[in-house]
Amino acid sequence: MAVVDESGALRTHEDAAVAVVDGAVAAVGPTDAVTSEYDPAEADVALDARGKAVIPGFVDSHTHALFAGDRADEFAAKLRGKTYQEILAEGGGILRTVRAVREADPDALLANLLQQLDTMLSYGTTTVEVKSGYGLDTETELAMLGAVRRADDQHPVDVVATFMGAHAVPEGRDADDYVDEVVEEQLPAVAKQGVAEFCDVFCEEGVFSVEGSRRVLEAGREHGLTPKVHAEEFVHLGGARLAAEVGAASADHLLHATDEDAEALVDAGVVPVLLPGTAFSLGADYADPDPFLDRGAPVAVATDLNPNCYSQSMPFAVALACVGMGMTPAEALVGATRNGALAIDRDDGRGTLRQGTPGDLCVLDAPSHVHVPYNFGVNPVEAVLKDGRLVHGRTEVVHG
Repeated sequence: MAVVDESGALRTHEDAAVAVVDGAVAAVGPTDAVTSEYDPAEADVALDARGKAVIPGFVDSHTHALFAGDRADEFAAKLRGKTYQEILAEGGGILRTVRAVREADPDALLANLLQQLDTMLSYGTTTVEVKSGYGLDTETELAMLGAVRRADDQHPVDVVATFMGAHAVPEGRDADDYVDEVVEEQLPAVAKQGVAEFCDVFCEEGVFSVEGSRRVLEAGREHGLTPKVHAEEFVHLGGARLAAEVGAASADHLLHATDEDAEALVDAGVVPVLLPGTAFSLGADYADPDPFLDRGAPVAVATDLNPNCYSQSMPFAVALACVGMGMTPAEALVGATRNGALAIDRDDGRGTLRQGTPGDLCVLDAPSHVHVPYNFGVNPVEAVLKDGRLVHGRTEVVHG
């Protein structure tokens, strides 16, 4: 059993058991001690995980999982040498997905998201952040957030909503003019709807400047939304420093972040979220976690699931974090669980496995958490429990 404690340290226990009562972890420890107090025969569900590792449920803290349409041809174009920015300039990329989402029926959007959540759950994700941002107008952004709320109500996975109206500049619009719309029209409507917890912005060359991003984030905070920033993905623009200055929950991507950026984020208590799947899909250099890890930052690892980085698998993100970014299996697993929870301001202990925390956990078809990155390319998750309920699994149910 791999247990992440409150400090973020990963501790392993042999011959261990975990008991969940009323949705929360009641005990973790030696099997005889736990089962003598909590008799498996009296449990609603008891799982035999002998020879298998048990880990906290994954917390995927950065996704664009709600979308419509298909961009597989753009993947092929990138392999032929086209850059992400070139595809975007030609009306592809985010703008292509915007057109598909605007044309989609709200029920179809919900069905798409529920399907994504089913797949993510099968890979062990029990909490996920989902952004809007493929609407780029008030009506569609609200419809996306409405779908996120409905999905959270209907699906076992906890879904955390982020408003990202400042994801791209709509076709035929000026960036400053569109920022005015986000600040003056979209954000008040989003706040009134009451679904989103966070406000994110793509602070990037050719998209939103540092000052434009600041306007969006400060206005979002005035409406009760905590800032997040897509920062330093393609060039070094200053998004990481902005995240520190506005007290963001997280700064995400950070492929071109500097040591000075890392220092600023750590000093401000901003969680760095690294997305190795994005570098993998773009054929780009990976972010360097060392400037953050060396300073004691809680580095989070997430999938960045979107039409340009099409992976629902947190185990694959963990493997890429190890192989592509040089994180240890323990660092990557903590990044995909406890630190992911910190990146979305969840302080109830999810992403860990200790007394009093949510009973969200995965049983692996493997003897150790190291097999998550070691046996890459397969799904190592055999069963998933959410609040102590078996919500996905093929493992033996001893009782229940």
